[in-house]
Amino acid sequence: MHKILREPRIALAIVLCVAYVGYQFYERKRDADALREETLRDAVPTVSITHARPIAPTATITLPGNIDAWYQAPIYAQIPGYVKMWYKDYGARVKQGDVLAEISQPTLDAEFSQAKADLDSQRAKYNLALVSLKRWLALRESHAVSEQSISVQEANERSEAALVKAAENNVNNFLARMRFKTIVAPYDGVVTQRNINVGDYINKDGYISSANGNTVSNLFSVADMHKMRLFISVPSTFAEILKPGLTADATVPQLTNRHFTANFLTAANGIDPNTRTIITEFTIDNEDGALWPGSYATVSLTAPTDTNILSIPASALVFQEANTQVAVVSDDDRIHFKPIQVSKILDGTVEFTEGVSRNERIVNNPSAALLEGDKVRVVTPAPGYDLSSQEAPPAAKEAVSTIPTSAE
Repeated sequence: MHKILREPRIALAIVLCVAYVGYQFYERKRDADALREETLRDAVPTVSITHARPIAPTATITLPGNIDAWYQAPIYAQIPGYVKMWYKDYGARVKQGDVLAEISQPTLDAEFSQAKADLDSQRAKYNLALVSLKRWLALRESHAVSEQSISVQEANERSEAALVKAAENNVNNFLARMRFKTIVAPYDGVVTQRNINVGDYINKDGYISSANGNTVSNLFSVADMHKMRLFISVPSTFAEILKPGLTADATVPQLTNRHFTANFLTAANGIDPNTRTIITEFTIDNEDGALWPGSYATVSLTAPTDTNILSIPASALVFQEANTQVAVVSDDDRIHFKPIQVSKILDGTVEFTEGVSRNERIVNNPSAALLEGDKVRVVTPAPGYDLSSQEAPPAAKEAVSTIPTSAE
């Protein structure tokens, strides 16, 4: 043995063998320990967490709207006749009382002349009755006529006076109808419709001979456009913001690069049961006449939000039969389920009013296998996989709701 150890080569081989065996033993022990640690670690479920965040200080909702003139009056004929001439065409600016058209009505002219002649005749009869009464009264002192005949003359004078009054009223009636031969503008504005031509026969029921079919049609439409009315249907959930001082931003397709400020005027004190919306009216100054009646508008409403409302990713919700819950990780890394009061469900996020606080750790995308009191291990997802922690783009930092319409 001593001879073997004295040989250098043999001694080196023995040392290397011992080292190799020791190294293999160490490696296997280290792998076993690592496997044991991994097994124990994998036995505890891993979760990623998120936190409740306050919602944006303002909320914006985009809605369709309709723009109408401040006043818009369809003008109809009050008497039948033929269009003698029209003087204002589409887009004409008119002042109150400006003549829009004239109607020819020969029959009415003749009846008016007859009514004036009847008035003249009746006045002559009244004058005769008045003269006769004065004569009878003059003869009363000499008792040349009886009291009965005087009473008859007095009654005759009153009767003729009443007939004169009736004839005057008849003339005034025809005079009022004669004024309807002239169609005038009811107020300052713009002519937005002209449905008549020279020679058309029209009547007070809205019939125009040149119109298609027997549909009722107005002669003109005049719109006062110095200020416009904007009507929108606001969802009932935004009812609390509909109050004086509210403003809206409106755009129209024909002026894509221009924004108009609309001021709140009034809202219907009721909700449409079919659409669950509230008819709301705004006003827009339109001194330059850029806006036209009947325009479609895209309206954005911005209002402050409740600072007590928090939001979490929709993936953090746990739906139970009784309520909606979230899984919260306690300080000792155990799972506890807490119910929350959901107020609004948006794209990818949920807003709630009570249930958890901003400091509590909420499990994002919890597994269905998690139970109350389970021990968990919190991990941090790899960059790019935790969508709940990514910074929202500037355009998405506000809560935005859009209600499309067929016009879009």
